[in-house]
Amino acid sequence: MEDRQRLQNIINELNMYKAQADALNQQIETVKATISELSLSEETLDSIKGKKQLESLVPIGAGSFLISEIKNTDEVIVGLGAGAAAKKKIEDAVESIGEQKKELETLMDKMLGDLQKISEIIVQKSPEAEELIQKLEGTQDKVP
Repeated sequence: MEDRQRLQNIINELNMYKAQADALNQQIETVKATISELSLSEETLDSIKGKKQLESLVPIGAGSFLISEIKNTDEVIVGLGAGAAAKKKIEDAVESIGEQKKELETLMDKMLGDLQKISEIIVQKSPEAEELIQKLEGTQDKVP
């Protein structure tokens, strides 16, 4: 009975680690999407910096757009988080976006490291569970 209990404990532990890995993977995907969005914003701001008389398409829903003229290419409204926004010079906004990207990339590296550690634990514990399963199946075959 001791082997069965040990197997159950290992299976519970493996399930917990797999759930942590799944949650971490979801968080990593969210961070990747945010980094991509920041990169796109950075590229857009770099491309309009200093230009005059720019036209842009503004989405209004259902695949429809308005053609609009951008009157100010020196400043932009930047989200600060928690629903707050501020007007910034484009250069400052690009710098701020770059800093946010750096922070997120550092966070993603840490999360990837954590995911690697969890994966290593799963790889280490799985053979032990398999051995116990084999042992218990062998014991059951011998029971009359």
